[in-house]
Amino acid sequence: MLENVTGLDRDALHIYGALAIQFSLALFFRRSLGSLWPWTVVLAAALANEYLDYQRLGLSKAPEALLRQEAYHDLWNTMLIPTVLMLIARFWPTWMIGKSTEADGVRANGLQSETAV
Repeated sequence: MLENVTGLDRDALHIYGALAIQFSLALFFRRSLGSLWPWTVVLAAALANEYLDYQRLGLSKAPEALLRQEAYHDLWNTMLIPTVLMLIARFWPTWMIGKSTEADGVRANGLQSETAV
């Protein structure tokens, strides 16, 4: 249904949904994206979604291996970007914003004191 309303395919909806959950929880609970809590909730939501998909398709005549492969594909799509964001925020937090060196700080302080005079 959501595919018809948005015009997006299921893979894109999995990715956007995961990011919306991760960012919303991090913002609402004032946690870093490096925290395991938003990532864990995204994983739980992805697993719940796959369980519901499996229940819905349980009566399908498709082979079990095909259903399992589709579930792995969906989990991979859903968790890739949230996992990368969590790892970057946790282990390399200055990578996205840059890292100021001591020389930059001294230079900035020198410029501030010269302009203040």
